Amino acid sequence: MDFELMINSFPKLLNAAVVTLKLLSVSLIVGLFIGLLFAILRLNKNIFINKFAYGYSYVFRGTPLLVQIFIIYFGLGQIESLRSSFLWLILKEPYWCAIIAFALNTGAYTSEILRSAFQTIKPGIIEAGKSLGISNKIIFYKVQIPIAIRQSLPAYGNEIILMLKGTSLASTVTLMDLTGVAKYIISTTFKPIEVFIVAGGIYLFMTFIIHNLIKFLEKKYSY
Repeated sequence: MDFELMINSFPKLLNAAVVTLKLLSVSLIVGLFIGLLFAILRLNKNIFINKFAYGYSYVFRGTPLLVQIFIIYFGLGQIESLRSSFLWLILKEPYWCAIIAFALNTGAYTSEILRSAFQTIKPGIIEAGKSLGISNKIIFYKVQIPIAIRQSLPAYGNEIILMLKGTSLASTVTLMDLTGVAKYIISTTFKPIEVFIVAGGIYLFMTFIIHNLIKFLEKKYSY
C-alpha cells in the first residue's frame, strides 16, 4: 500500500470534488423545478397531459443514466440542425451536457417522489383552507407544496445521494470530476487501489454530510 501516493493524491482529489459538488448542486436545483412541474402535470386530470408527464418519468427512470449522457453528448451532436443553431454553444460543452442529463434524470425521480407526497396529503387540510375562503391557488402554493416537500424529504435525501454517486459518470464525457481525476492519476501511477480508496473516502464523507443534513431537516420540519 503506497501511503505516500494516497497523501499526495488527496489535495488533487479534494479539488476535483468541488467540480462534483457543482455538478450535483446545479443538477439538483434544475431537477427540483423539473420534478415539481411534472409532478403537477401528473396530478392533472387531462389524460394527455397526465400521459405526457408519465412518459417522461417512465423514459428517464427506465433507461440507464450513462445511456442518457451518451445520447445527449454524442447523439445530439450528430444532428446537423443543432450544430448550426445557438443550442450548439451549450451542447458542445461536456459540462452542460452532463448537467442536462443529470437534471432530466433526477427530475424524473423527483417528480414521482413529489407526486406520491401530494397524493398523501389529507383532503381535510385542503377542505379546511377552502372553508376559510382561501383560493385553490393559494392553498396549493402555500399549503400543499410545503407539506409535500416536507413529506418527501426522506425519499429525496436518498435521491440526492444516488445523484451524488451518479455524477461519477461525468468522467465518461471527459469531465475532470472526482472520478475523472482519480482515473487520470491511476493512468500515470498504475495504482488503482490507493487512489480509489481516497476517492471513495471523499465520496463517503460527502454522503455523510448529506445524510445528516437531511436528517436535521426532517427533525426540524417534523410535525
